[in-house]
Formats: sequence, structure tokens, C-alpha cells
Amino acid sequence: MRLALAADVAAVRELVRAAFLVYVPRIGREPAPMGVDYAAVVGEGRCWVDVGDDGRIVGMIQCAVADGFLEVETVAVAPEAHGRGVGSRLLAFAEERARELGLPEVRLCTNEAMTENIAYYPRRGFREVGRTTQHGYRRVFFAKGIVGPDG
Repeated sequence: MRLALAADVAAVRELVRAAFLVYVPRIGREPAPMGVDYAAVVGEGRCWVDVGDDGRIVGMIQCAVADGFLEVETVAVAPEAHGRGVGSRLLAFAEERARELGLPEVRLCTNEAMTENIAYYPRRGFREVGRTTQHGYRRVFFAKGIVGPDG
């Protein structure tokens, strides 16, 4: 896992597009992560990438410090890397980042139509904390408390 560089922007954009394209028919439009300005996100130091053995980016996570928690704004895994632990590594990274920053919680949301994610996050220790519609997207919110280094 490493901080994304300006040279990674095109690959991050392509990865997010590939990861979220399957949801377009379900939602009826592009999911929000497909419209993000990743050049700005990378430039702000809010994007990390998981690089595979072959040097290709197989996962990305976009995080921001919010009011008392770490917000995972986007997490994406290359379709060809599904089932290889990339998503778990990305979420573990977010948890470690929150711990390093002294934040007690990681939060994220997914679209209601992304049923795989709604099943996935609880298996990783996240609990559903709410549902609402924002910007025309039906969102499901999750949170996970972070245990400090002392247990």
C-alpha cells in the first residue's frame, strides 16, 4: 500500500470505472465515485493504492479525516483481483490510518443497490448505522469502532 502519485491518476480513474461499471444498470446512472476528480484527490494526498506483484494498481482507497472519525470516501478493487484479499487490505489500511491519527471510528457508505457491499462490510466488522438519500443516491452508512494500540 502506498500513497497515490500524480502518475497514478489515470490508472486510479480506470480502476474505479472498471470496479463500479457493473452498478450503472442497477442504479440507473454512474455511481458517485465514477465522477470524482481523482487528480484533485491524489493531489490532496487522500488516495492510496494497492499495487500487485506485476506493478499494476489492483485497489484504491480514498480517505479523509472528518469530525472525529476517518471517512472512507471510495474503495475500489479491480474486477480481476476480486477474491484475493485486496478489499480486506484496503479496509485494514483505513483502520490502521484511523488508529495512527487517534480517531476512534472508520465510517463509509455504499449505494443501496450495491448489495454485495451491504453483505461485505458487516463481515469486516462494520455495523449499519443508517440509510438516507443524498444527491439522488440511496445510501447505506456503516461504522466500525477502532481499538487503540493498547487494546
